[in-house]
Amino acid sequence: MKKNSAIVSTILLLLMVSVIPVISAASTTSSMLYVSSVTIDPAVLYPYEQGTISVTLGNTGNQSVGLSNPNLISDTVDIQKKDSWNTLSYIASGSTITYSFLVSANPPDSSHFSLFSIETKDGDVFHYPILVTVDSTDIIASVSDAPSVFPLAIEKTVNLSIINPRAGKIDNLFVTAYGNGIKISPSEKYVSSLDAQRSVIVPFTVTPSQTTNLSFHISYQSGDIDHSADVILPVNIGNDKTAAVPVVNNVALTTKSSYYDVTGDITNTGITAAKGLTVTVGSPAQPTGTYAEYAIGSLASDDAGSFEVTFTSQDLTSVPLVILWKDAEGNDYRVTKNLNLGSASGNSSASKTSASTSMGAGGPQGMGGAPPGMGSTSLFSSSGSSGISSFYPVIAAGILVVIGIVLYTKRKWLTAKFRKQ
Repeated sequence: MKKNSAIVSTILLLLMVSVIPVISAASTTSSMLYVSSVTIDPAVLYPYEQGTISVTLGNTGNQSVGLSNPNLISDTVDIQKKDSWNTLSYIASGSTITYSFLVSANPPDSSHFSLFSIETKDGDVFHYPILVTVDSTDIIASVSDAPSVFPLAIEKTVNLSIINPRAGKIDNLFVTAYGNGIKISPSEKYVSSLDAQRSVIVPFTVTPSQTTNLSFHISYQSGDIDHSADVILPVNIGNDKTAAVPVVNNVALTTKSSYYDVTGDITNTGITAAKGLTVTVGSPAQPTGTYAEYAIGSLASDDAGSFEVTFTSQDLTSVPLVILWKDAEGNDYRVTKNLNLGSASGNSSASKTSASTSMGAGGPQGMGGAPPGMGSTSLFSSSGSSGISSFYPVIAAGILVVIGIVLYTKRKWLTAKFRKQ
């Protein structure tokens, strides 16, 4: 095969060298043929697929030239209909004529010279070399950006990368995305063309409701021939590793006349910002008063903000602190942290407590506290009748008993003293 290709290439080279004397001969008859353009569609042919090669000839002479038997001499392409130009055609002075050949390409992948050949009415032959490229390479499609895990029912962006490594452009790229238990927007995208050695990023927004596969089907055309490629992305459900992570610190509780007031700090230890962050309390606590819901606003990564929430509750052993925010794409996030609000203080003082870092219910329980409007049951409280004052009767009785014992033991001595007086 290689030997035959070498022989054909040698013949083509000799024929190309013959172009110069042919043109010189043509010039002696006051007519000159030239190639004004060559078009190959598609520019790069797939092996065994059809394409079109068009050659446009011009006449710079001062008289018409008769032309016949146009042909392509090549071991790379085969003409599908050789009888398309079997009649004598004339090209007038200053005019052009185009010859189109429906061809199919042969392997292997490479760039090969074919030779366009045509005879004149006077018996001369005109030759012109044409470079034809055959390439079996397909496009390269892959997911270039996607979360390692997808949060349940949270919208995330997935970028599909399409690369055209071929020497010619491809046309009419149509991408379809689909999968069970997953919402995709948009479900289809169209790219009109992709030039050689170029790439394009096609973004999709994905909202999964279960673990599934996200599939992409890419169809495209090389010339009039359809081609396709498929990409599958596993969608695994898990916690968002880039989400904001609010951490509660420096929590202080103050009891008021009919409600509680809790203050503290929230630090975002996550990677992305928490936008529109608000704080409130959840059931069984009931938000009330001036700060039933407290808005901190946007909280960047490693940034902190303070909050104050007022509420009522019959049980302080576990007060759910509810933190809500949005990410950059507008997805809603909600975290509940159970506060340990033990040893509630009196009406005017505040006590520091700790906050559970667990989500939802089930965090560490506190020591309880007094209901709104009542003083603390602590031994050292100064309000109400509780505390050390409740032991005054016992202390007084003890003192009277001691005095009675002393008087009884000293009764004889005291009696003698009174008699002397």
